[in-house]
Amino acid sequence: MQSEFNIMNISSTGLSAQRFRIELISTNIANSETTRTEKGEPYRRKVPIFQELVRNIQGRRENSGVIVKSVYEDPSEFRIVYDPTHPDADENGYVRLPNVNIIREMVDMINAQRAYEANATAINTTKAMITSALQIGR
Repeated sequence: MQSEFNIMNISSTGLSAQRFRIELISTNIANSETTRTEKGEPYRRKVPIFQELVRNIQGRRENSGVIVKSVYEDPSEFRIVYDPTHPDADENGYVRLPNVNIIREMVDMINAQRAYEANATAINTTKAMITSALQIGR
């Protein structure tokens, strides 16, 4: 039973990580037209960095799931658009827009949703296995 509960713990960290990833993608999409942040520049796309969560149990390393290690700001170039009527346009009429590509964000969102669903399925399958094991013992 210990390994089954470990599977559930690992999958639950995966659920949390993918939920965080989906929230970050939503923030990227919401700010895809933000031309000025507190830093005075356009919004920069944010990407989560995941790290394996490892525990030492009786002298051996054991995977315990995944955590969000940090949030990385994509250093790629901002998009440049000609719009002399925009309040943030430079003297030549060009506006720097965030480095957020909506199509890329949607693909990342679908991948995160699939990973979330896979972790939820793993938890549900493990619960069904535990229930079946308990039924056998009756």
